[in-house]
Amino acid sequence: MTRGDDRLPNGFGPLWTAQTVSSLGDGVMHAALPLLALTLTRDPMALAVVTAAGTLPWLLFGVLGGALVDRWDRRRTMWVADAARAALLVIPAAAAVLDVLSIPLLAAVAFLLGLGGLFFDTAATAYLPDLLRRDPALLERANSRLRGAQTAMSGFAGPPAGSALLALGRAVPLLADAASFLLSALLVRTLPAVPRPVPQAHESLLRQARAGASYVFRNRLLLGLALRPAVGNIAFLAVETVLALFAHDRLGIGGFGFGLLLTAEAVGGLLGAGIASRLGRRLGTGTALTCTAAVEGLAILGLAAAPNAYLAGLALAVCGAGMGATTVLGPSLRQAIVPAHLMGRVASTSRMVGMCAAPSGAFLGGWLAGAYDVRTPLYVAAALLLVMTAVTASMTTNRRVEAALRAAGPAANAAEAQADAPGVRLRGSASSTGVVTR
Repeated sequence: MTRGDDRLPNGFGPLWTAQTVSSLGDGVMHAALPLLALTLTRDPMALAVVTAAGTLPWLLFGVLGGALVDRWDRRRTMWVADAARAALLVIPAAAAVLDVLSIPLLAAVAFLLGLGGLFFDTAATAYLPDLLRRDPALLERANSRLRGAQTAMSGFAGPPAGSALLALGRAVPLLADAASFLLSALLVRTLPAVPRPVPQAHESLLRQARAGASYVFRNRLLLGLALRPAVGNIAFLAVETVLALFAHDRLGIGGFGFGLLLTAEAVGGLLGAGIASRLGRRLGTGTALTCTAAVEGLAILGLAAAPNAYLAGLALAVCGAGMGATTVLGPSLRQAIVPAHLMGRVASTSRMVGMCAAPSGAFLGGWLAGAYDVRTPLYVAAALLLVMTAVTASMTTNRRVEAALRAAGPAANAAEAQADAPGVRLRGSASSTGVVTR
């Protein structure tokens, strides 16, 4: 893997600050939104509607959103999305002040916030490799910092801040999140401009969306990178569904102890994000991804067998470390090898695959716990993770990664752009590097 100058450009600072501020706002709303809904109703289905509404945009518009991002200026897409989300949050804040807040309004706000997040996250994912010249070392370093800040803000600082702000008034956390989006938008506007995607005016939006999805599913390396979070989401949602019950019934801990378990996982995530680049250099990115996936499965197996809260916390910390490293190495590799004109579609397709798989994990965990035992979902989740690791290991080998990186040079990207132009059809054959690109 080619390693260049490891200094991040000046433009990365405002982007990191913007995403850090936005992640703090996300953490505030992660705690405040369900608590706001709880002040209006005790109906579990109504609460579930508010929670599910935020995920629907990825399921309904994920691939089309990526196609739009590949047509638009990425920097402008980011700041407009955040400015729109800031303006949106004024509506429920005013409704809270006027005492007309309702579950349908909260669900609509959650949906529109999720839609804005789809465009912001996809555009940011596509913008970063252009800013960093697709240098693998810089991408790993940048994603490590972004992931660490996101975990710290949305996992540590944001949720308690959201609960505290809600105590001051129902409108307060909404206005705080609006302020975070507004500040993020202002920071994004200061980012340096990067070349716009190559326009493909004669292609329909639907055809471009299909091209992006096809690019993922026909490339074994990208498919392997997409399958891991998809299967991982099934496993981790199965665990998350019963974790509180497992902690109470099997480990004998209450609410405070459960919070410490989640904190242990977040601490592990920070550690994993911090050492991801070192793992990639020492083991190779492909081998490192296989090892971190195996670590996650073994850690969940250890959690299922843990006889006490201390070992359970250690298992969650190890699992968090594996997840933290994976979420740095995987996206960094994808950003380094995907052509610029396809980056938005590939990123949104990969994210959508994971989001579609997640709900089945929650139902699987609940069913297994009810039909068998509260430990059963944990054992099944561990088995899923380990099987997934074995299946995808040959798809993300060091050899395949190196070949993809060699094929992703400027000349290869130019050829891809020409081949994806209207009227040109790529042949379904392996490239000279051995990687099936179409």
